[in-house]
Amino acid sequence: MLTTGFIRYAGALAALAICSACGGAAVAPSGAALGGTYSGGMLSLNGTPVTAARANLSPLPRYATIVPDRRITTYEYIINLYGTYASIFDYPKGTKQIGTINNVGGQGCTNVLYGYGKRTFWIVAARNQITEYEVPHKPIKTLSISTGQPSSCAMDAGGDLAVGNLSNGDVVIFKNASGSGTVYTTPLHAEFFDGYDNQGNLFADGMINPRSGFTLIGLRKGSTKFQTITTSNKVGFPGSVQWDGKYVTVTDQTANAMYRYSISGTTATLKGTVSLSGSGDCAQTWIVHGLVYCADSGTVGAEVFKYPAGGSPVAVFSGNFITPLGTVAAEK
Repeated sequence: MLTTGFIRYAGALAALAICSACGGAAVAPSGAALGGTYSGGMLSLNGTPVTAARANLSPLPRYATIVPDRRITTYEYIINLYGTYASIFDYPKGTKQIGTINNVGGQGCTNVLYGYGKRTFWIVAARNQITEYEVPHKPIKTLSISTGQPSSCAMDAGGDLAVGNLSNGDVVIFKNASGSGTVYTTPLHAEFFDGYDNQGNLFADGMINPRSGFTLIGLRKGSTKFQTITTSNKVGFPGSVQWDGKYVTVTDQTANAMYRYSISGTTATLKGTVSLSGSGDCAQTWIVHGLVYCADSGTVGAEVFKYPAGGSPVAVFSGNFITPLGTVAAEK
């Protein structure tokens, strides 16, 4: 049994002001409080484990309904707590929310290693809600896994989709993002984030056991066995894993930083650090050309930073948020 650890935040009022024109039925603002607990090193909200290191459960802002502008061609998605919604934005055109996808939550990925996805993106919301969308919000395909709680997703350059499992540490790879998928056992007790590099190698992070803290693993292209990878620096808590065009990056949720690694064999050598100053806890980050988006469960919001320069945010999104866990970006 997992033992109870520390908790930094508790109690919340959740506001849901949903745009009914943007997919799904409208949802009224909720007054239900979120309960947060820690089991070992893992945060749970209302009894469900989440991939955030910490969550600010203070009262959330309310915003008026916003009608999306159909002329825009790029979209950013801030994906909130499981079973809630994803908030849609059109930065750099603006920083205000322009739409909503209802009844989702968790993390996102798309059909490029980094940058804006080409017309489609995925949201991993639940065991039977691994859904591909056509921008801005049209569902076009749904996959599922047999057991557990999907926690992450990543696509390689060939179109394979990898889905991590927070419940048991497994990774399921769907060839050509179709079918029932192949299950790969990992050394992890819980898988948090994953990402491919430009050679088709898959990397993931999570925890070996509830108190182990960060562990990085890798599955070499063509292999069937994950190996543990040693990083040259200490990482506090598992965060996003993504190729940035040159290095494999890992976001450290407790340090508010992204580490850029050169990986050879089972060793990851730190090549640079990107500071995300002013963020509270970037649960998932998504890198596009010159920028990185942060789904910030610590501030209950979302920020945009220069990449790889980092530093203070160049933009802060305004909209409806409830424990942001994921983010992804795609273009029409």
